[in-house]
Amino acid sequence: MPEYDNNMDENLIERKYKTYLLLEKSLSANTIEAYVEDLKKLRHFLEEANISVLKVTYADLQQFVAQLCDLGISPRSQARIISGIKSFYHFLRLEDYLPADPTELLESPKIGMKLPEVLSSGEIDRILASIDLSKPQGQRNRAMLEVLYSCGLRVSELTGMKLSDVYFEEAFITVEGKGSKRRLVPISESALHEISNYLYDRRKITVRKGFENTLFLNGRGTALTRVMVFHIIKTHAELAGIAKTISPHTFRHSFATHLLEGGANLRAIQMMLGHEKITTTELYTHLDREFLRREIVAHHPRNK
Repeated sequence: MPEYDNNMDENLIERKYKTYLLLEKSLSANTIEAYVEDLKKLRHFLEEANISVLKVTYADLQQFVAQLCDLGISPRSQARIISGIKSFYHFLRLEDYLPADPTELLESPKIGMKLPEVLSSGEIDRILASIDLSKPQGQRNRAMLEVLYSCGLRVSELTGMKLSDVYFEEAFITVEGKGSKRRLVPISESALHEISNYLYDRRKITVRKGFENTLFLNGRGTALTRVMVFHIIKTHAELAGIAKTISPHTFRHSFATHLLEGGANLRAIQMMLGHEKITTTELYTHLDREFLRREIVAHHPRNK
């Protein structure tokens, strides 16, 4: 076991932890930053109590969780923070900085499953119809939202799409998902049609160096940001008169739900979404059950 004391450079340990998350766990930069932010909350708590990260006990961690509760942090956020802290102490145990993992018995708060908002196909059509194609970025926005819904992409996968990722004749795209894992996803004819129309407009843009292969460009010739995609969706949802709270992820949820309602195989949906575990995809079976319940209530003679 490495030699250490209370004065060990905890910043050095944190840097090693970030390297572990990147290289060993293959997490994205955004996910790593979230883990580090959660770790900072614990470090702040321990500094006030004059406790070293390497000397923390199960009782100390219980007090930390109690403080999260006192601060009014939601159970869902508490669970995320605890998950990040468990990951950190698991790393310390793997690296032999600790003889035992103090988080082993630490439990997350029970949280109810929050089902995501889902747009109907009619609502998606209204959002797409609200886009003014006479405006400079109109066709880009239409193509982008059509791809987002037709392929069930994460927003980071959408903004990272390359021209070379689109195979028009085969009607497939390659997608780089979490952990830099690539997958093949079928793409609809309507989405390919919108991309083809957009490529005509794209040729008029002065593309900045390094973004020549980026599919969806902003007016400055560089890649769109996640925030910009969120803003575009919010704007057109309002123009379409849709009151639901939606985000780019809503299109992904809608994609999966509509496939399931149409009878698609759960394993196939898992592959298209890029879920590592089938249990993540099984969330949509709950959505499907709710859809079936509504159908029965609306149409079964015993409910008339």
